[in-house]
Amino acid sequence: MAFTDASLTALRVFREVAERGTLTAAAAALGYTQSAVSRQIASLERAAGAPLLERRHDGVRLTPAGRVVVRRAAGVIDQIDATARELAGLPGEEGTVRLGWFASAGAALVPRALTALRRAHPAITVITREGSTPALVRALRAGTIDLALLAAAPPFRPPDTETPALVLRTLTERSLRVAVPAAHPLARGDYVDIADLHGQRWIAGTGDDRVMGVWPGLDERPEIAHTARDWLAKLHLVAAGFGITTVTESLTGVVPAGVRVLPVRGGPSERRRLWVARMPGPAADAAERVAQALRAAAIDGPGDRPTLGE
Repeated sequence: MAFTDASLTALRVFREVAERGTLTAAAAALGYTQSAVSRQIASLERAAGAPLLERRHDGVRLTPAGRVVVRRAAGVIDQIDATARELAGLPGEEGTVRLGWFASAGAALVPRALTALRRAHPAITVITREGSTPALVRALRAGTIDLALLAAAPPFRPPDTETPALVLRTLTERSLRVAVPAAHPLARGDYVDIADLHGQRWIAGTGDDRVMGVWPGLDERPEIAHTARDWLAKLHLVAAGFGITTVTESLTGVVPAGVRVLPVRGGPSERRRLWVARMPGPAADAAERVAQALRAAAIDGPGDRPTLGE
């Protein structure tokens, strides 16, 4: 069997597996059984004449041949979809950019950037989706998004070790802060001493973000009173007096009433770097416009400052 015999369905299934990271998650997203997904992958591997996936206990990983196929498959599928839209009489999508972003970026940064972009470049359409860093990186490599907003903590390692390396543009670096109830003793000053964080009740994230919300480097086992993936839920729990959590400076202007956001002193500076990531190669004009709008919004946001370059 030659690779030219590969079906479009198999290519779509393979791209979904590459993005989701497991056969089970891809099957659920597509509405297929796991055995049906496995059959499509097997047919594609026969056509390619080489293994495309490395099966591991925690999911699957693309082989070198798999990386070639997923990169090419993304282009083929996009062209087929564009043809279908054109035949259906829908406008072309030369100005469409697919953007992925981490949860708290949707609170202020993404809406601010999209509002400015709509004024300056109304012909550009941006389709967005929220996701964890691993999911967004897989989506970039699978070709289902064009840009990803990623947050990184020191030592600011690349988000994955696959090749080719992603292109990472630093938008800003921002200080980590703590959000405390307005009636909490810690809220009386203009900053929090790191020693005063000992013995506090913390509101943390869940899933991929399990440790988010607790101050990094505490020399004690933190007491986690509540967990929530949604940043707004965490901040409302803070406002109600159920604990404290960490936030970046960019959220200062959008916290609910009853919350104070304060810097922490007396320990190492905790920084968070904001990246916009894409696959290597020439960037489409529309994608570059979106990246520029994100950088402008990040720099203009509360508490942010421009640092570094690409």
